[in-house]
Amino acid sequence: MGILSAAVAAAATAALERAAEKLPKENREPFERTNHRGESVTLLEGPIAVLGALAGVAAAGKTPGKVKAAAILAGSVSGAVGAYDDLRGTTQAKGFRGHLSALKRGEVTSGAVKILGVGAAGLAAAALLPRKSTGVKALAGVVADGALIAGTANLTNLLDLRPGRALKAVAAVNAPLAAVNGPAGAVVGAAVVSAPSDLGERSMLGDCGANGLGAITGTALAASLPRPLKTLALAAVVALNLASEKVSFTKVIAENPVLDKIDQWGRRPR
Repeated sequence: MGILSAAVAAAATAALERAAEKLPKENREPFERTNHRGESVTLLEGPIAVLGALAGVAAAGKTPGKVKAAAILAGSVSGAVGAYDDLRGTTQAKGFRGHLSALKRGEVTSGAVKILGVGAAGLAAAALLPRKSTGVKALAGVVADGALIAGTANLTNLLDLRPGRALKAVAAVNAPLAAVNGPAGAVVGAAVVSAPSDLGERSMLGDCGANGLGAITGTALAASLPRPLKTLALAAVVALNLASEKVSFTKVIAENPVLDKIDQWGRRPR
């Protein structure tokens, strides 16, 4: 089921990329942004990758219906609120603290809409996943899985600051599950096809792509991992999200020879 979903996601992503290349310039301009080099790139990679991955999830024949529905819900809603932030967002408030502080002042930022939307999508998707427990244990499981889904979506977005970084991360996390897990395979398929343009600095995922693919990744983890590994994954995701408020991932990666080498794979020379 994972191999089929990967193939469908790859084919759908490639077809959407070709269609986007034919769009008139005026339709592409709202998605143009300036990257870390000061060069123009397109954010169309994000919605294309998410739609491709969702097609892959939908095509995963042996994936339980509830898992498929959870992944589609998490990916589509997280991608949609991410797209809203891409197109309507400002840089006046940054990070959880910045957006929540603005919310306390009565200012509803696009980032706050995204945070609330991704969180709600994570919880709703978690509620759809099959469970063996009932009552309080089931409720605790929904909350934990919802946090894993939303946290993975946000963490993926935090990595989307250099070419290919977020795609490498989601591909690496999903690859071990891709052969047997439909949503995981779908993310790998979409990521592989999106990588050349992203690494070539012609496009980037943006909030739409990073949040959408990250949410599907979180759903794959929540649906597949045994409880001990799921607990470790949640702890790591929460820790990294909290750390991002204090440290720069880009600086940490640049100062670590191994991480920096991985970060540079496939990229244009500095």
